[in-house]
Amino acid sequence: MQIGPHILRNNVFVAPMAGVTDRPFRQLCKQLGAGYAVSEMSASNPRLWNTEKSSRRTNHEGEMEPKAVQIAGADPVMLAECAKHNVANGAQIIDINMGCPVKKVCDSWCGSALLQNEKLVGRILDAVVAAVDVPVTLKFRTGWNSENKNALNIAKMAESAGIAMLTLHGRTRADGYKGAAEYETIAAVKAAVNLPVVANGDITSPKKAAYVLKVTGADAVMIGRAAQGRPWIFREIAHYLATGEYLPAPLVSEVRGLMAEHLLAHYAFYGEFMGVRTARKHIGWYVHDLVGGEAFRQQMNKLESCELQLRAVQDFFDSQSNERLQYCPVVQFDDDWGGQFTQDSTEKQAA
Repeated sequence: MQIGPHILRNNVFVAPMAGVTDRPFRQLCKQLGAGYAVSEMSASNPRLWNTEKSSRRTNHEGEMEPKAVQIAGADPVMLAECAKHNVANGAQIIDINMGCPVKKVCDSWCGSALLQNEKLVGRILDAVVAAVDVPVTLKFRTGWNSENKNALNIAKMAESAGIAMLTLHGRTRADGYKGAAEYETIAAVKAAVNLPVVANGDITSPKKAAYVLKVTGADAVMIGRAAQGRPWIFREIAHYLATGEYLPAPLVSEVRGLMAEHLLAHYAFYGEFMGVRTARKHIGWYVHDLVGGEAFRQQMNKLESCELQLRAVQDFFDSQSNERLQYCPVVQFDDDWGGQFTQDSTEKQAA
């Protein structure tokens, strides 16, 4: 898998997620097998470039290459300048966001709202590609709503503009994150262009990743929500794609160490006050569905210092009775592509 001059180690990617894919989380995902990760959205408005929040979002110090920054906006000139600004600050790949479905983003005619105006999309693609000498990629959705799907048109425009790679979330803006992803649309886009295409949406397990690659013909998969609290999903998927075999669930002792590493990096990145508060969601995701996880999460959220939070997390994992991570049993699990089956906690972790 390659983006411009950058050869990636595999085709299992981390999706950019606002408030989630900061530098410590991206680093952890790459360490655990992700072949590529993109930063949170960077606003195109130059008045925001030097704010603490924006500077933190585009901080790639010490990160495994390639360093990719996602930019968001609606003005071609501002987006082009934003791309130049980020390249000057170390970005090796620029990703244009035309996929975010969040209301406040779309109300500003950014993210997936842009799909309603194909002429503007064309001007943005041309402007950003012309502005920088690094690869420019595009993340988008299948359309604005079920009556207005234009992924094929957008994909062909992107290819003509010189976009290096497409990532397609198989839902419309109106869908948000509801319903099932449209893999047939991703397959149609892949068949229509001579570009690397990345499939995104509902990829939650190694088996599902293999299925999506098969039915779409995509070159890679991008994992978003399924990685929250389970960053080892990248090595599990990469291993399954390479061997057809599942890795065992991670050792509790390994997860304890990974969480300590993640939290210490998180605290260093955000500082004490912000660090302890923004870490709560990550900890909640890690312990979700573990025995005693919800009760622990409620108590942990009352802690106000990094030291107490870290110690509580370590004590929680020390209290786990199994050698390997084991989630609470799931009785009726929908496999997302036809049929249901019963699986125990070990199968949930593997499949």
